[in-house]
Amino acid sequence: MDASDLLAESEPVLKDWTMKRNCSVSPRQFVGFYVSLALFSLAIAFMLVLAGAWLVLPFTGIELLAVGAAFAVYARHAVDYERILLFHNRLVVEQVSAEHKTQFEFNPRWVRVEPGASLRDPVRLISRGQTVTVGQHLAQYRRAQFAGELRMWLMRC
Repeated sequence: MDASDLLAESEPVLKDWTMKRNCSVSPRQFVGFYVSLALFSLAIAFMLVLAGAWLVLPFTGIELLAVGAAFAVYARHAVDYERILLFHNRLVVEQVSAEHKTQFEFNPRWVRVEPGASLRDPVRLISRGQTVTVGQHLAQYRRAQFAGELRMWLMRC
């Protein structure tokens, strides 16, 4: 049980928003794709080595290392999310990026919600000099809609 579960048990949650990255493949599919890519590249490299082009093999190794590193960076951020919990007397913002968890807590009566100046900008929550950007995992066209919905729920507090 983590801190947000304990928070949710102590008092009722008025609204819970969870925003995640859109990942279209599962970790098992991801590993399967990389293994098939590696086997295919190595098969071609070994055929070229048998034909006398031995320099292809080191470059295939470099290619597979580079693609593997890029996949590792992608996989590290695949489970990033933002969760916003609204209680009667507080607003909790939980952000997870590359397994690093950050949590902010605000008084909902003092929070000002500012949608981004453009569609690309995330929503900003401002309270007592502290600014937190949220909505990074939302589609651009949904950010203004989310800001309006959050404002409406904050007015209910």
